[in-house]
Amino acid sequence: MPLSHFNIAKSSTFYAYRLIQKTAPFSTIQHASLFNQPPSIFSSLLREFSNTLIHVKSIHAQIIRNCISTQHILATKLIKLYSDLGFLNSAYKVFDQCPHRETTLCNTMMGGFLKNREYEEVPKLFKIMGFCDIEINSYTCVFALKACTVLLDREIGMEIVRVAFRKGFHLHPHVGSSVINFLVKTGDLDEARVVFDGMPDRDVVCWNSIIGGYVQEGLFKEAVQMFVEMISCGVRPSTVTMASLLKACGESGMKKLGMGVHAFVLGLGMSDDVFVLTSLVDMYCNAGDIDRALLVFNSMRSRSLISWNTMISGCVQNGMVPESFALFHRLVESGDGFDSGTLVSLIRGCSQTSDLENGKVVHSCIIRKGLESNIVLSTAIVDMYSKCGAIKQATNVFRTMEKRNVITWTAMLVGLSQNGYAEDALKLFCQMQEENVAANSVTLVSLVHCCAHLGSLKKGRSVHAHLVRHGYAFDAVNISALIDMYAKCGKIHSAEKLFYKGFHLNDVILCNSMITGYGMHGQGHQALGVYDRMIDVRLKPNQTTFVSLLTACSHSGLVEEGRILFHSMERDHNIKPSDKHYACFVDLLSRAGCLEEADSLVKQIPIEPSTDVLEALLSGCRIHKNTNMGIQIADRLISLDYLNTGIYILLSNIYSDARRWESVNYIRGLMRIRGLKKTPAFSLIEVGNQVYTFFAGDDSHPGWGNIKQLLENLRLEAEASGYVPDTSCVLRDVNELTKVQLLWGHSERLAIAFGLLNTPYGSLIRITKNLRVCVDCHTVTKYISKIVKREIIVRDANRFHHFVNGECSCNDYW
Repeated sequence: MPLSHFNIAKSSTFYAYRLIQKTAPFSTIQHASLFNQPPSIFSSLLREFSNTLIHVKSIHAQIIRNCISTQHILATKLIKLYSDLGFLNSAYKVFDQCPHRETTLCNTMMGGFLKNREYEEVPKLFKIMGFCDIEINSYTCVFALKACTVLLDREIGMEIVRVAFRKGFHLHPHVGSSVINFLVKTGDLDEARVVFDGMPDRDVVCWNSIIGGYVQEGLFKEAVQMFVEMISCGVRPSTVTMASLLKACGESGMKKLGMGVHAFVLGLGMSDDVFVLTSLVDMYCNAGDIDRALLVFNSMRSRSLISWNTMISGCVQNGMVPESFALFHRLVESGDGFDSGTLVSLIRGCSQTSDLENGKVVHSCIIRKGLESNIVLSTAIVDMYSKCGAIKQATNVFRTMEKRNVITWTAMLVGLSQNGYAEDALKLFCQMQEENVAANSVTLVSLVHCCAHLGSLKKGRSVHAHLVRHGYAFDAVNISALIDMYAKCGKIHSAEKLFYKGFHLNDVILCNSMITGYGMHGQGHQALGVYDRMIDVRLKPNQTTFVSLLTACSHSGLVEEGRILFHSMERDHNIKPSDKHYACFVDLLSRAGCLEEADSLVKQIPIEPSTDVLEALLSGCRIHKNTNMGIQIADRLISLDYLNTGIYILLSNIYSDARRWESVNYIRGLMRIRGLKKTPAFSLIEVGNQVYTFFAGDDSHPGWGNIKQLLENLRLEAEASGYVPDTSCVLRDVNELTKVQLLWGHSERLAIAFGLLNTPYGSLIRITKNLRVCVDCHTVTKYISKIVKREIIVRDANRFHHFVNGECSCNDYW
């Protein structure tokens, strides 16, 4: 029977509502003629049929036909229902069509905006209410403050706070907690505490807001003190309270207190609360107690995806990457599914362990799940491939990304830099600038390292300017990177200026960078001076400090000073010598010709000496032509690390110096059988805005004819000045004329000639070489510097050589 056959108008509201419900399906309402009905019946219908949009719209249509759509009660209900169903436009149309808006209507609209994350609209409506003299009540302030908290809009938020104070609403617990939360999130914890202390009645939400504020600011002890005060006031903690307290314990390393809080959680009857138990897992993971974290996790009767992600992330964080993958397999088998957070943790685990195979598996999961567009995941994949040395795959992922932020660009730049593609990293930075992506501190520092690697002073200065312009050049880490760059580009005085400007920071990394810089320039006494300053200001040296100091002593021949430093490490600074320290000290002794003492030290090392230690001794044997000891050390090294090309090269050189050509050929044959190749020598020179690379014997350069002619002229002038080629540097059994020709094809000589041809007369020539400079190149460069009246700076694999007027800064000790 159609609804229109009933005289609903004559019935009571309840009777009419029941009659409609009993006699007809709801779909007929939209066709029924419900004229002249009281608002109460539509209110009842809206309450009963609020779960689907078509029902709400049908009732709304009847309300409009009855010309009562502007009734505040009905309009308020319609706004709430449309908002709850996610149809904010429909809600706003109802609101907009009300000629007389009152507080409840506006508050409901604000609630709709909040529910649908249209936070910017809430403060706008608050302002309209004030402008139209619509009464603002406590709920209005709560809604508006919630929006401003999300937006971190301090200016408008403080206006709302002032209104709340003027009307006395801040004394109400629900408004006070909103004010406190807003002040905390916008960085005014002190003011939040003043508001908190002035509240006569404080519920658990107020306490949670102030405790959470202290945790957010890293004031963990204060958070714990507030919790104790809360208990003494007789307020029962909620799950949010316990989660905040556990976060404080985890992030501050207060594990014992965390265990006490664990017991408190059990006493409060929260042993089955997923949220609190997940916080417990996180606390134990942050405290480094992964066993207890797993115990809590495995005891959970039910787990959310956040629980799984927390445990997986905790395993990765504590270096237990295989366990994180085992958990992932359990998660998949449980059927609960996984999300981007799960995959990000697994990718980071693969990055930590350079696990390329599992990294590829996770990448395939991302593709199968259709998450390639997730910028966080794609960036993590780029970083993972880079850390695994798979730079081609990293580049492919980077290039196919539709959206890239500064973190993505930085991951790719760092990846290129760390994998030896410094020039490509600089080119990518230029592309980044073209796309108007603002670099951050990490981006720029990675570029500083690229410039240091290439010896590119001009580009390094440009990046330094970027750091200054963006305000990044004033913290210890960045200053340390710049010191390293200037030192590696041969500008030790520029490095010094930066160091003394930043020394007030009292940072050990800063001092280590300067010590290293002095060491590579052969300025051992200056390096020791930095160490003395550290001791004077009571700045505690670390292991790296002594590695840098011993290296500086080694490059300057300061044997006695090195001995004193080595023996003072454990005695004065409680630093036990590591493999690196032994390797540096053995290198110091070996370079100085104290081979017997170095060999004796190697035999006294309490643990099995590393290949670095033995290689240092082997290098000394080569320098001082101790063939017998060199062969013994080389045999020992090959048995330890038979794939280390450097060992075979050093042994081959020792045999070559002794003119034992059959042994040289045997070693080279052994290298071929084992698939080992000598690293090709190359030299870099920066001319204009470009870095040029020259390989030994390379005649492919467009200007080769001019380079060859200049080198021939230099040879003749050098020989006329007394230069005699040292053909012992040629490790091949060929005639003397061929050996001389091979010497003049060395990469640093090609780079020097190119620099002389393409830079202004009298300007400095700066060369970077990947291997150690040979004795003959070192000798002839001294002659060339005097002939052309130019300073020539050569940075080789060991150190810097400053050639000026026929002399070298190393005093022929390197």
